[in-house]
Amino acid sequence: MKVGVIFPQTELGGDVGAVRTYAEAADGLHFDHLLAYDHVVGADPAIHQGWAGPYDVTTTFHEPFVLFGFLAAITSLELVTGIIILPQRQTVLVAKQAAEVDLLTGGRFRLGIGVGWNPVEYEALGRPFGDRGRRVPEQVELLRRLWTEASVTHEGPTEQIHGAGLAPLPIQQPIPIWMGGNADATFERIGRFADGWFPRIPPGEGLDHALEVIASAAVEAGRDPATIGMEGRVTWRRDDPDTSVRQVEKWRAAGASHVTLDTMYTGNASVEDHLASLATAADALIHP
Repeated sequence: MKVGVIFPQTELGGDVGAVRTYAEAADGLHFDHLLAYDHVVGADPAIHQGWAGPYDVTTTFHEPFVLFGFLAAITSLELVTGIIILPQRQTVLVAKQAAEVDLLTGGRFRLGIGVGWNPVEYEALGRPFGDRGRRVPEQVELLRRLWTEASVTHEGPTEQIHGAGLAPLPIQQPIPIWMGGNADATFERIGRFADGWFPRIPPGEGLDHALEVIASAAVEAGRDPATIGMEGRVTWRRDDPDTSVRQVEKWRAAGASHVTLDTMYTGNASVEDHLASLATAADALIHP
């Protein structure tokens, strides 16, 4: 099972030095990958009365593709979007950006996608919110064609391209597409066409149900469910590493191919604090 880290972007702010320090240290501690979230804009609670989202206009997010271009030059980590909100972005532009990151990392890139939850963000990006889930299968089909074909023609319900293609193509053809989400409809999409998934459900009955839905959809689509990766998420607390290790082991027992450690919202006040937490995790999990 591969062990990675979640980039603590909501707590590092715009300090580029902290970004470099964090990434280089995570690489030096021999973690396998770094995962970053995606939000382009945040909502202003003063305008959107009763706002209840987990993030707002004050929450810092680095743009993942641009961030990964920087990190590709200074680390050997696999870079993972966890997730890009695909329906609010132009599909062909995502294909181009992902292909570039794949090239810059030497093929160490996974594109995690999801549908998001924030209508304010969709409105700001000029994309419809209500049918976002229904657009994903067509977007995924087009992404994979753009990564593997020199010239693509596609005429679909929401996507059109006529005799055009990317150059250069990525190293991975196609780039692995992983998915996030908690609904049965998402689990079915994962089973039909995703390379892996990011469950937000802890090991137990809920995860078992999701795995059953994914496996059934995979078999129906003629796929082997065992080929679909699964990346668990564990909040890592350096003041209680034993509990965190037990959570990691639960994911291993559940069949996770990857696990990612989250040090946000655990009392860390600086990049040095986050790295101190990662050092305890590396001692426990990577080189005990």
